[in-house]
Amino acid sequence: MSYIELLRQSAEAVNNIVCMGLDPQIDALPGEGSPREKINTFFDELFHRMKLEGVSPAAFKPNIGYYSALDNPREDDFSGSQALCDVLDMLDGFFPGIPVILDSKRGDIARSSLNYAIEAFDKWGANATTISPYMGTDSILPFAYEDKGVYILNRTSNPGGAVLQNLHILDPIDEKEIYPLYTAVAHLIASLAKDHLGLGAVVGATNIQELKDIAKYYANKDIPMLIPGVGSQGGSAEEVMAALRGEGYDIKLARINSSSALTHPWKKAPVPEDYLDICLKNIKSLVEKCSL
Repeated sequence: MSYIELLRQSAEAVNNIVCMGLDPQIDALPGEGSPREKINTFFDELFHRMKLEGVSPAAFKPNIGYYSALDNPREDDFSGSQALCDVLDMLDGFFPGIPVILDSKRGDIARSSLNYAIEAFDKWGANATTISPYMGTDSILPFAYEDKGVYILNRTSNPGGAVLQNLHILDPIDEKEIYPLYTAVAHLIASLAKDHLGLGAVVGATNIQELKDIAKYYANKDIPMLIPGVGSQGGSAEEVMAALRGEGYDIKLARINSSSALTHPWKKAPVPEDYLDICLKNIKSLVEKCSL
């Protein structure tokens, strides 16, 4: 099954396009024990409740940095990476058929990019990953595995993204027009996606007009969009859904991501006693807003 087909089928199966970020902040998690124990206990409880109540997003997105930062390799401690293994195993068990996007934002010269692709797809077993386009096509194409997804940073949700992404440059495809860099990147993605099904774009929810422009360009091109920035970053799921529909984009190929607002909206200790109820309420709310 191609990644495009997986996106469409999983969206239809759960009737939404939510992507649930799994970025554990240890101080905000309930319980005691080691970081790995706290991560395992929390996500096991949360996934059980989600399964019992029939709630599922259409994708999950663990950010590798939240796990690898818990490793201490020079002391032979890989408990953070082991926690990520545990979470991925849970997802396989609780939510089969739902894509997992490993958020690692890699990007390097060709052989190094291939190593990062092997890491994401062959070692971690992710369905998709995120990458940077900054080093060009020989950095991107090693990730173009058959039946895998690749989300290329296009117009990100962070405030500092405009420093580079809104610079005006000569378009690398037609070499005639001058565009913002994010538009030129969109043109590059669309050009490469003609021969590499599954190449997509990270487009933030916090710049809604730019999101509309990019969605309009990608409409009818079978280019997946990963849309972060909803929740604590200030993006609106309702506005994103309206923008995608209004520009004729196939919403089954989009995934609207929220992370801390779904897993620890209280941000830090003390953790409220009804933490699972709070998480479920927020997850259900976002699922409703992002329903097909």
